[in-house]
Amino acid sequence: MPGAVVCFGELLIRLSGPGHERLLQSPRLDVAIGGAEANVAVGLSRFGHKASMASVVADNELGRGAIAALRAQGVDTSLVRLAPGRMGLYFLSQGAVSRPSSVLYDRADTAFARLAKSLTDPAEVLSGARWLHVSGVTPAVGPHAAQAAVDLAKAAKAQGVHVSFDGNYRAQLWASWDGNGPDILREILSCATLAFINERDIALILGEGFASRHAAFARTFEVFPSLTWIAATTRNLSSVNHQVLSAELVSRTERFVSRAHELAGVVDRIGAGDAFAAGLLHGFLSGQGPQASLEFAVASAVIKHSIPGDFNLTYVEEVEDILADGGLDVRR
Repeated sequence: MPGAVVCFGELLIRLSGPGHERLLQSPRLDVAIGGAEANVAVGLSRFGHKASMASVVADNELGRGAIAALRAQGVDTSLVRLAPGRMGLYFLSQGAVSRPSSVLYDRADTAFARLAKSLTDPAEVLSGARWLHVSGVTPAVGPHAAQAAVDLAKAAKAQGVHVSFDGNYRAQLWASWDGNGPDILREILSCATLAFINERDIALILGEGFASRHAAFARTFEVFPSLTWIAATTRNLSSVNHQVLSAELVSRTERFVSRAHELAGVVDRIGAGDAFAAGLLHGFLSGQGPQASLEFAVASAVIKHSIPGDFNLTYVEEVEDILADGGLDVRR
């Protein structure tokens, strides 16, 4: 049976150079499974919630391996369809010092891009769901994926299912098929209860400039009457490996700000935004207040920076340790 939170998007195979090597610096690539929505599903499952993934993967060993990786983390995969075609790939070169990480996508004409619309039935996907989570990455994959994401978001809103939307604007992907990203993301955002979005994404979606983040948020609430919450992180970088992370959660009448966490020796920041999203959804699903939910979400993201791969392989008690005492002492 589908879970209380259904995450819709493309499962990806991540290929990266060993450690901080550039791609093909040595003849080896490390392999991991990921994808924005899959990362959120894994995070929620590890936090004790029923989470489902809705997707389409290649009917071959790669697709079945991706499904197995989600099942290993307790994610329900009954809504993941097998279909002819190829898996989406992305290549990651991990940065260091002043050289930033870089991502190269290889996602053209995948099984998901071609068949997401025809193999995704909103009634089936949303059956029993309390939340639908989708990111801006998914509609950027191609026109069929975009239509599927819009249809699911609209069906969720009509059925009273909360929509969690992560802006995640990916210019490379939109340019690959000349998609109208702002218009399509605007349709999805119009259905959202909770948006993980910053002033840059808001400016792109609305086609307006803003003097401040506060002004951007105020305008977003004005344009999208269904929206209840906006969450955004703030990241200050001294180097690729040394950063400070905090976040804010804003409603139409209130603003909550988290404590700031210093991150020294960052291992892997890919998936940190998804860890933040899973943490905040965990707080909401668990009945925590806004401030407690926000602090948990940021601490969840902090831990992700210490874990290689897309998935945030943590658990509630470990996140709570970060909040209680910084989580630095050896656990015996």
